[in-house]
Amino acid sequence: MTWAIDEKGYSQRRACALIGLPPKTYRYVSSRGEDTAVRERLRALADQRRRFGYRRLHILLRREGIELNHKKLFRLYREERLTVRRRGGRKRAIGTRAPMTLPQGPNQRWSLDFVCDVLADGRRFRVLVVVDDFARECLALVVDTSICGRRVARRDRRRPQEAAAHCQRLRHRTRLARHAALAGGARRRLALYRTRQSLGAARQPR
Repeated sequence: MTWAIDEKGYSQRRACALIGLPPKTYRYVSSRGEDTAVRERLRALADQRRRFGYRRLHILLRREGIELNHKKLFRLYREERLTVRRRGGRKRAIGTRAPMTLPQGPNQRWSLDFVCDVLADGRRFRVLVVVDDFARECLALVVDTSICGRRVARRDRRRPQEAAAHCQRLRHRTRLARHAALAGGARRRLALYRTRQSLGAARQPR
């Protein structure tokens, strides 16, 4: 605005119309005081209390009889650059960490993890998987809709030989259940075929 008025010779109203600024806004002169005494006292308190923010400094000023709006105090606090830096996270002693030793044989170290999926009816189920880190063999599979911590601890305390035998039993049961399902389906198809044959023979005219 000042450049357009001084350099180009535009009137104040024309210059304001060019940039869309109301003339009253251009002619406005702030009547805000400098607040020199408040600024000096605020800096002095901030030097004494280096970890105090503007809210706690506001309380100290009110105790001294300096009444000030908290929004104005925050503006002065920012202008004086008294903002307290945020502290970082707590430093914990890490020390030297030794690399994890690799197992040299089976049944020396196991790993446990959970796998989840959803059934056809929408129910979720979880599978606890126990794997031997050396042999890369699955020692146990626990399937249920909810597996509590006691079952996990009980599975973890099982001896390696028992876990391997249990895994073999689970595989055997799964195989038997699959064969039984296939056999049951074949029997049902055979019964349905015989029923259709009998109905077709009864409908034939004699």
